[in-house]
Amino acid sequence: QVQLVESGGGLVQAGGSLRLSCAASGRTFGMGWFRQAPGKEREFVALIKMSGGWTYYVDSVKGRFTISRDNAKNTVYLQMNSLKPEDTAVYYCAAGLGRIGIMGHEYDYWGQGTQVTVSS
Repeated sequence: QVQLVESGGGLVQAGGSLRLSCAASGRTFGMGWFRQAPGKEREFVALIKMSGGWTYYVDSVKGRFTISRDNAKNTVYLQMNSLKPEDTAVYYCAAGLGRIGIMGHEYDYWGQGTQVTVSS
């Protein structure tokens, strides 16, 4: 059974940084990060292909967030810099067995979520 365990969320002031981690059991996957703010739909944030050679970001985080992975540890990271109050959300990592993209249904496994709160 595949498990995704996220960590690294918390409370930070605007302009600060956090690094989220997502450890996956089992095989290596294409991985993505999504987020959901209160009262809003889940939103794609970033993805990284299995090899780590290709990444993609939603426009609102480009230049501020960086997704990376360590396949030896089966762990994906989301480095979040210059955080803004509008980044406040529960962040979820997701793993896909096949081709992944920006849609949630392209992923097969999901973590439990970690709260990120950015104060102004």
